[in-house]
Amino acid sequence: MHLTKEEERIYDGEFCWANQVCMKILVRLGELFKAKKLIPISSSHVSGVSYKTLGDAPTEFLEALAKANAKVKVKSTLNPQSLDCNFLCKRLPSDLYEKQMNVLNCFEKMGFTSSLTCTPYYLEKPKKDVHLAWAESSAVVYANSVLGAWTNREGGPSALAAAIIGKTPDYGMHQAENRQPKVLVKLEKPLLDDVEFGALGIFLGKILKDEIPIIQGLEKASKDNLKQLGAALATAGMTNMFYHKLPRIKTEKIEKISVQTSDLKRTIEKLTTTSTKTPDLIFVGCPHCSLNEIRQIAKLIGSRKIRKETEFWVCTSRHIKEKAIKHVKKIERNGGHVLTDTCAVVTWTEKLGIKTIMTNSAKTAHYVPTLNKAQTILAPLKECIKKACEG
Repeated sequence: MHLTKEEERIYDGEFCWANQVCMKILVRLGELFKAKKLIPISSSHVSGVSYKTLGDAPTEFLEALAKANAKVKVKSTLNPQSLDCNFLCKRLPSDLYEKQMNVLNCFEKMGFTSSLTCTPYYLEKPKKDVHLAWAESSAVVYANSVLGAWTNREGGPSALAAAIIGKTPDYGMHQAENRQPKVLVKLEKPLLDDVEFGALGIFLGKILKDEIPIIQGLEKASKDNLKQLGAALATAGMTNMFYHKLPRIKTEKIEKISVQTSDLKRTIEKLTTTSTKTPDLIFVGCPHCSLNEIRQIAKLIGSRKIRKETEFWVCTSRHIKEKAIKHVKKIERNGGHVLTDTCAVVTWTEKLGIKTIMTNSAKTAHYVPTLNKAQTILAPLKECIKKACEG
């Protein structure tokens, strides 16, 4: 890699240990992927914020960086933490709360914005064609595919290093030639609901590897549905982008895949791992809910009450919760819980006695059997709310 004189000085340790370590992380990453230089970024988004998924050793690294006075150079946001301070912190052991607060304090000292959301684009939408260093896989796919920004799927350490240096290696999705579609996906029938969009993402993620698809038939899809598709696509594979509108290229010579209704049905069935009809938790908000989704949930609940036997969580960012306060109050007045800063996947649901989770998120259904030691029921939003209210 070619480094500027200033970058070389940082690499050689002339600007403190923290900057040197971060520069070395970026240079090693760039060399690994044969990048020729570093490029400036407009923002960074860091994963590895939840103490549940982070653990003690990475926390010690964060403490060392903060103690060395590391500071972010660009707008830098954070993924969800392991609990929220109004609901879950009262139900989980106090030592977990203290360890999580220590992690957040380290990030705060370095100048990170405590967004604590997997949808940073709702806080501030990146401009088209800007370069980012984002680590949350669902946000990466959304940024590249829906917003027209340019970002690789960073790891937590490389996104952290990019935030402190203000640059990232120039490879992968930062180069136009690597953003060309390789596969044309044809749907047998239009997708009907949020679960089918998620199922399509899981199905394609497993067979595409890292290839970029054009998916026909999504021209009228909502941004919320595209968010579910992208999150699931990133969950099951390494694809960082999809086209939902036909780009100006010749498609005659690229590979073609036909997705049948039966493919989606089988995918949904596999993501439902239990035959029980009574979930302990009904969870919506992975990725975090948009303003429109909060509004839709409140409308679907209507005048009904959430059954006391079943917990109903809606997860979103503080930014969206404040904008949707009227709808939030209705959901909570009717027995639901609107949580911020966290989600079911990165908290200790097993410590709360939750053994079965019903969700409309294919990403959640894919992860919780392993991360939460829970059985899953994957169902559309309407069915989730019906189950929450009527059993």
